[in-house]
Amino acid sequence: MTTRPLQFLRRGQPVALGNVPPDRTLLQVLREDLDCTGTKEGCGEGDCGACTVVLGEARDGRVHYSAVNSCIRLAHSIDGMALWTVEDLAEDPLIQPVTDAATHTSSKTITLHPAQEAMVQCHGSQCGFCTPGFVMSLFGMYQNHVCHGEPITRELAQEELSGNLCRCTGYRPILDAAQQMAALPVLAVNEALLLQKLEQIAHNHPSPEADSSYLSPTTLPALLAARAAHPGAQVVAGCTDVGLWVTTLHQQYAQVLDVTRVAELRAVQQDAHHIRIGAAVTLTDAFAALTAQWPQLHRFASRFAGLPVRNAGTLGGNVANGSPIGDSMPLLMALRAQVVLASTRGERTLALEDLYTGYRQNVMAADELLVRIVVPRSSAQEQLRAYKISKRFDDDISAVCLVLNLDIVNGTVQRASIGAGGVAATPARALQTEAALAGQPWTEATVQRAAAVLRAEFNPLSDMRASGAYRRQVLGSLLQRYWLESQGQKAVNLEFFTLEAAA
Repeated sequence: MTTRPLQFLRRGQPVALGNVPPDRTLLQVLREDLDCTGTKEGCGEGDCGACTVVLGEARDGRVHYSAVNSCIRLAHSIDGMALWTVEDLAEDPLIQPVTDAATHTSSKTITLHPAQEAMVQCHGSQCGFCTPGFVMSLFGMYQNHVCHGEPITRELAQEELSGNLCRCTGYRPILDAAQQMAALPVLAVNEALLLQKLEQIAHNHPSPEADSSYLSPTTLPALLAARAAHPGAQVVAGCTDVGLWVTTLHQQYAQVLDVTRVAELRAVQQDAHHIRIGAAVTLTDAFAALTAQWPQLHRFASRFAGLPVRNAGTLGGNVANGSPIGDSMPLLMALRAQVVLASTRGERTLALEDLYTGYRQNVMAADELLVRIVVPRSSAQEQLRAYKISKRFDDDISAVCLVLNLDIVNGTVQRASIGAGGVAATPARALQTEAALAGQPWTEATVQRAAAVLRAEFNPLSDMRASGAYRRQVLGSLLQRYWLESQGQKAVNLEFFTLEAAA
């Protein structure tokens, strides 16, 4: 099979690479093929952030910036985008003082980007191994916030740096650097010129071939036809899980089918009754749409991995993957979401909980793809709460995830939807507990009875994250917490102390 040439922009110039295998990661291309060793290889799993780079993509006439983990990002997925590594910030002629941006000049009197200079001034580096990744996350933050006149609060800095780990400097000076960036002379990407260059490489790029080893159709009919013609191809979106199979399990894929080039799958559409989220919408954008409707989900959404993972991973990929510890599925189940599966034969819609048949197994046929998630809008009577229990607050996998959505009218539970993760082979609806609550008065006695049902409904296993007995106990305790919060009591959470200590 042929491999389509990989083209992207770096330092304002097109880079073209041929014969890049379909399963080669971006980090491998940077370090081994291009000798760009400033980007570090740490965990190889998207957890530590040492490999963070920033991608720029044309969207609706503007440049969208995303900090991502290059270690689990397939190289071909950045085709047609702009790429920045830590080695580029002082060398890119498109990064200019704002007063000179209109002239398209490349002269600069500043040798370091504000993200780098702030780290120097605030003593944000000791051994320096994690520093390139932090700098690139800061650069993404700078472009997305500082360049738009938005302040960098302590909480924002902590959220957006949660995917970067440091083992010697400590986070206080790094968070100081995040806030210090805005006080330095402003540099910004010349987006008008960058958009022109992105359009040029898109125009000059050869058309994909039907027998390519890396398939990336740009229309839904073409994508479904490719799925039918190549059922053995590995389907990828953000690749935050498949990338792990490459780096840690040493899996090799002769052919890859990338779903992220289809505009329809990358769109969020809303009407008076539903939010329709395309399967290739990133977790960052999907959670933004959901938190706009349910603001109480912000903290829960920010704890889904780190920002670089959310910037790459997709909601559809997380759902289709079906991991029992994937946090989005319990949330979507509690929101009574449906999924739409499509093939060249047509579409079918089913409740999310009906998608799964076993551990990482589902009802999708070999020629089908998950194309969107449909979420009903909130109602006036519903009370939604989402809880994640893990050993770390940031960037950790749930031991238990429980999302409760109860319609309570005149003191009676009219309807209950409860999604649970980490307690069974698949994400699951707590149907027995829902039945124990529906039609009952919303009282402490009802909650106590339902908590006992919830503890007995699942038989979770014991592993390195928690014992089965602990998980059962936590399930009931979280329902009791929901009751207390519904009565106006405020929870005392370690997260607040964490934010205060960091400040």
